[in-house]
Amino acid sequence: MSKALQVAIDGPASAGKSTVAKLVAQQFKYIYCDTGAMYRAITLAALQEKVALTDDKAVTKIAQNTTITFKPGDPVQQVFIGTQEVTQAIREPQITNNVSTVAAIEAVRTEMVEQQRVIASRGGIVMDGRDIGTTVLPDAQVKIFLVASAHERAVRRYRENIKKGINTPLSRLQEEIEIRDKKDSTRAISPLKQADDAVLLDTTSLSIDEVVKKISTIIMKIQHELS
Repeated sequence: MSKALQVAIDGPASAGKSTVAKLVAQQFKYIYCDTGAMYRAITLAALQEKVALTDDKAVTKIAQNTTITFKPGDPVQQVFIGTQEVTQAIREPQITNNVSTVAAIEAVRTEMVEQQRVIASRGGIVMDGRDIGTTVLPDAQVKIFLVASAHERAVRRYRENIKKGINTPLSRLQEEIEIRDKKDSTRAISPLKQADDAVLLDTTSLSIDEVVKKISTIIMKIQHELS
């Protein structure tokens, strides 16, 4: 029987982490933990409570009192804050453009990391984010760092938005992604950074299926080595 591994997939915004992570988890029958959705959910909860996102104490209190759960859905996994389904709401531009502020609050990250480690403790987990391989699961057996050009990532987000009926100019999306990259990579707490033992994978010219195949090959190789 193959060993159930911890798989950490990191990378900047719109590098394809979530899409790929879900497919890899499905292939290996692993649990998928969308860490980005957790921070997005806290951002939404704070905005709903009309709390200033720069008020670290107030946002942290919300994080500590918010139960975030995931449930299977078709076509996408559903996200809940308590009993409120927020799958689409947490993907709105207002959340996308403010989540980095919430994710930079040390006490919020501490709370989320604690929850994420509990979910991952039994193995058989695929988790994606920006600091999974460096901070959340530093002992993960498989670490992948996905990258793609800012232009390519903006094009991907533009296509996703059009499908959802959101028409944001491509140039603005690219600018937002570049700003987000700078925020994520320069924040003091758990910055976006490739782990020393992570495999770098540039997805700019790769299809989703090609990326999934490359990651699956890496997982199977490590499973074989550990068996």
